[in-house]
Amino acid sequence: MTSQVLERPAGTVEGAPAPAASGESLAVSTRGLTKRYGDATVVDDMDLEVPEGAVYGFLGPNGAGKSTTMKMLLGLVHASGGEAVVLGREMTPDNRLEVLREVGSLIEAPSCYPHLTARENLLVRTTLLGIPEGRIDEVLETVDLKDTGSKRAGRFSLGMKQRLGIAIALIASPRLLILDEPTNGLDPIGIEELRGLIRSFPKRGITVIVSSHILGEVEQTADDIGIITGGRLAYQAPLQRGQDLEALFMDVCRRTGVAA
Repeated sequence: MTSQVLERPAGTVEGAPAPAASGESLAVSTRGLTKRYGDATVVDDMDLEVPEGAVYGFLGPNGAGKSTTMKMLLGLVHASGGEAVVLGREMTPDNRLEVLREVGSLIEAPSCYPHLTARENLLVRTTLLGIPEGRIDEVLETVDLKDTGSKRAGRFSLGMKQRLGIAIALIASPRLLILDEPTNGLDPIGIEELRGLIRSFPKRGITVIVSSHILGEVEQTADDIGIITGGRLAYQAPLQRGQDLEALFMDVCRRTGVAA
């Protein structure tokens, strides 16, 4: 994906490069994706391009439309216009379940049973999905929860709960993982552990879309970034080594007339 700074009604960032090269393998692409609630447009004409095998950092001020966009990619929110193609299939109400067989997600708080252990939580999923029970050990090892034993999830630290949520998202061996603010509430150690986990996913053949308000963390994690302001995708490009993401983010917000 080549760098692109995208037009919006408030103006254009100067020096806008050419769009992404055609033919690039994309895990997710949207065209004109839009969501309205009554007279309010929350996501407006978004053309998102997420390269396959990358960690894509999805950034924006609070209320910019990040979570709504992610929910549309998962079919949790129906688009008012445009289309979203996920792993080569257009996301529609009719084929949502088929598309989601290859997609894992952690949106908002991790969904787990607090009275069950990590293993028991995953056993519920493997039983429902018809997945071999042996997959549980693989996933627990991946997220470093294999030694939690009989400790119930309700007694986990927030970082452990986040890792359990990711384990649940991984249980069906997804090709795409969508994480909405996964570092929320984590201490520095928890953030560092999660960073290493996310960076390991492309090596396992998993593309990751991760939203975060911690710019320094995205700077150390992402291969590509998209910045959404006022419901529109204002910037999209590979993240360059040594690039000052905070300066870029503030510049994009300022030039598009949106407060960070």
